[in-house]
Amino acid sequence: MTQKSPPPASVAPSLDTRTIALVRVAMAVSRGDEHAIRERMRAARAAGVPVVWMEELLLQSFLNVGYPLALAAFAIWRELAGPEVDGGESLLHVEHGVWSERGQQRCAEVYGRTYHKLRLNLRDLHPALESLVIVDAYGKILGRPGLDAARRELCTLAAITMLHAPRQLHAHLRGALNLGWSREDVDAVLVLAEQDLGAARALKVWELWADVRERKL
Repeated sequence: MTQKSPPPASVAPSLDTRTIALVRVAMAVSRGDEHAIRERMRAARAAGVPVVWMEELLLQSFLNVGYPLALAAFAIWRELAGPEVDGGESLLHVEHGVWSERGQQRCAEVYGRTYHKLRLNLRDLHPALESLVIVDAYGKILGRPGLDAARRELCTLAAITMLHAPRQLHAHLRGALNLGWSREDVDAVLVLAEQDLGAARALKVWELWADVRERKL
């Protein structure tokens, strides 16, 4: 099946107070700092971050930082938000075709002109990886309703800035631009990340961003 490039977003996303609060939670979850997670979740609630945004951020954290850190963050969130959960879209039904189509579209939005190269690279690494990334990651999780694609990608970028993963960071710096965030928006997110990273690691992130920032996507 030939994958068509998605149309560009008609409205640029806004780096408003609620989005900044959500991004700061994503960074704390990635670091595994339970004190910061709790304080930033409280700040997010005070800023009016919708419950569904937080729930979806934590679900996608399983992809970005792994089960141990995501489960710990979910436990803190349940303490603060209470036991009532709107589970949103079910993952128990068999919808492989829907997830595959949705995953292809969302992954193409993030990776832009490097999308087909990504798929080839995944196949070269292991035959199962292409389906795991396209169907399970982008189709089942990152394509879910409840949190828009632009904010999902910015939270993914925020989480990865905390990790030692330069290739993935490079890809998601580009992904943030592909999803409609301005270079100035990314600058602002990296300023927030700098507070958690420390000077030496932050410098590496800024150097990588400098390489991406001026390129024509």
